[in-house]
Amino acid sequence: MTLDFRHTYSALPSRFYVRVNPTPVPDPRLIVFNTRLAEDLGLDPKIFEPEAAAIFSGNRLPEDADPIAMAYAGHQFGHFVPQLGDGRAILLGESPDRSGLPRDIQLKGSGRTPYSRGGDGRAALGPVLREYLVSEAMHALGIPTTRSLAAVATGEQVFREGALPGAILTRVASSLVRVGTFEYFAARNDTEAVRQLADYVIERHYPHAKADEQPYLALLRAVIQGQASLIASWMHVGFIHGVMNTDNMAVSGETIDFGPCAFVDAYDPDKPEVKAFVAAYKKGTGKEPQNLHGYGYDGIHLIADAIRRAGSTDKEKIREAMQKTDYAGVMGKKGMKYTFPEGKRAGFDPDGMVVRVYEKDKQGRVVYVGQK
Repeated sequence: MTLDFRHTYSALPSRFYVRVNPTPVPDPRLIVFNTRLAEDLGLDPKIFEPEAAAIFSGNRLPEDADPIAMAYAGHQFGHFVPQLGDGRAILLGESPDRSGLPRDIQLKGSGRTPYSRGGDGRAALGPVLREYLVSEAMHALGIPTTRSLAAVATGEQVFREGALPGAILTRVASSLVRVGTFEYFAARNDTEAVRQLADYVIERHYPHAKADEQPYLALLRAVIQGQASLIASWMHVGFIHGVMNTDNMAVSGETIDFGPCAFVDAYDPDKPEVKAFVAAYKKGTGKEPQNLHGYGYDGIHLIADAIRRAGSTDKEKIREAMQKTDYAGVMGKKGMKYTFPEGKRAGFDPDGMVVRVYEKDKQGRVVYVGQK
């Protein structure tokens, strides 16, 4: 069987990924298959019927698959981890949808990779079903998101706090390039790789940037717009992204990674669960937790810093782009209002980059007061 896979990411240099096959499972059983998504991808659901469980467990790969695990880094709860990567997910390839746009097809929970860092490379049934349900709910709500094509029970147990049934999710995305992918190469001072990655993202997601006098700055502006619009959309529906680290921020502007996520009906800082989250975060980092707006803005600075470190453009050009592109202003157009701890909020400042500062005025409104 072939799925008309293309492989633009694995055409990049080998330091961007490692080739690795899924680890077979003993007794795969198809739990759910997303027929409508398959049709959107131009795939005939009937071709999967005889061997759907084997295909979506990774036990049988399509003949045109080129399985890889992607390399990336990330800031996790305020701390930089220079190498993360796909520790339990394997990209099979890119399948064009009905409009001709490539969509990454990835197996999550498909076994260990060189990036597993001691993990088992597997996923439990509960989190797999949660991601399936929440990602499809986000899509139905009109919010950009990765999607779920299938969920398969593996017939084996995974061990977390106790023994749990194992499962594998087939995830579909516009692409799986993350803010942390840029960080991975910037941290290694790999100028050429950052340029190649930026060119790849422009070609795949933001081709209009090629016509700009400064293509990399145009890319930065597009990523800012996408992240701001996405996070504002989350806030409109009360979505809480429980692991919004830079390895879980897609430069495509899609929601990615539905780990400990949730929807909140109404925000109440006095609720025990909110207080418990704040206490746990402070214990781990020594800092107050940031809001979604703050996390997104910090991530944008890290992309800007990666581009500057690569020598793609000078610091003043980056500064100018950040000045002209008001992240909070983009969110404001979506109808969002902001509150910041202790009356102020300043963005992350990697190596002297621009930081926008907000304060509360006498009426209690949060206003932009300048940069530092």
